Amino acid sequence: MIILPAPLTIRNARIVTSQEHFVGSLSAADGIIDSVSIGASQVGEDWEGDYLLPGLVELHTDNLEKHLMPRPKVNWPILPAILAHDAQIAAAGITTVLDALGVGDIDPESVRSTLLASCIVNLQRARAKNLLRVDHYLHLRLELAEENLLDMFTPFLDDPTLKLVSLMDHTPGQRQWTDISHYRTYTTGKRGWSNEKVDSMLEDLLERQCLYAAENRRKIVSSCHAVAKPMATHDDTTLEHVTEGVAEGIKICEFPTTLLAAQAARQHGLGIIMGAPNVIRGGSHSGNVSATGLARADLLDVLSSDYVPASLLHAAFMLQKEGFSLPKSINTVSLNPARMIGFDDRGEIATGLRADFLRVRLVDDIPVIMQVWKDGRRAI
Repeated sequence: MIILPAPLTIRNARIVTSQEHFVGSLSAADGIIDSVSIGASQVGEDWEGDYLLPGLVELHTDNLEKHLMPRPKVNWPILPAILAHDAQIAAAGITTVLDALGVGDIDPESVRSTLLASCIVNLQRARAKNLLRVDHYLHLRLELAEENLLDMFTPFLDDPTLKLVSLMDHTPGQRQWTDISHYRTYTTGKRGWSNEKVDSMLEDLLERQCLYAAENRRKIVSSCHAVAKPMATHDDTTLEHVTEGVAEGIKICEFPTTLLAAQAARQHGLGIIMGAPNVIRGGSHSGNVSATGLARADLLDVLSSDYVPASLLHAAFMLQKEGFSLPKSINTVSLNPARMIGFDDRGEIATGLRADFLRVRLVDDIPVIMQVWKDGRRAI
């Protein structure tokens, strides 16, 4: 038997809708927002002027992979890793998350090469047993130079939880890794590779790209269109990268690495995703274009926490320094990502939508998440 959440009423909250913000009240019943009103009220729990924001919607986080392999070559038990990831996501105010799992890799010992199927099975298990605090869906990140990519990806193409497919090519010397020195720093640090191993891999990676990337891309695009799966290009750097995706019917430009690519994406009507850590750090860890620079040029639609879940809300508030209003800032982590992948039942504070919302308090200009509600129930 399904037990519906109890009705709730909140007053004296600083409510942020998709268009405005004001002090007012909210009520919800059966997990749905049924009233949002401006002004004082004597009814309900007093939030004492704290912010009431929509639950965050995350389209791309690698956080689960970090829990699956917390140190190089250290594999953690899968279900406990998923539950720890889920708790961290909820604590960051994210009520809907697309777990970004890599399919294929340059390292045969990586999580992406060895644990993909088991990870997806355990996510299904955790969901079926009602163990998760927030809604989890899949974002499969396809490494196009992977020889066995089609065999690895095809079993999950019809999975109803698959909400986004991104086309990646991390071959050094282009896109994210135009500067080989940044690639060397990343692989020796995160992957624990020696400089000698990096050198030995470069030639092999270029050969794999030549052999497999183009044909894999053609088949993947065709397969995704056949079942109406949204696709994103990844790390577009040149005008040609963007126009290739446009010709393929792709609607999302994820992490463009140059101003030129972002401008081309906007010209062609693609949604633009950038990393929240890029905003907080003041630049890309790979030496690519600044997310705040794109925000100032109004070339940013969605923020993704990428590798730091807690960065999402923090970065959204920081966008106000780049000329975004508070509603526009919050839309980058709620309404915009929800609509980008077809969710129309969440992503903003409005009557008739799911009661996914946050209680947030500003402390020294840092948004601190006090409570998280999903479907009208407390998650944190």
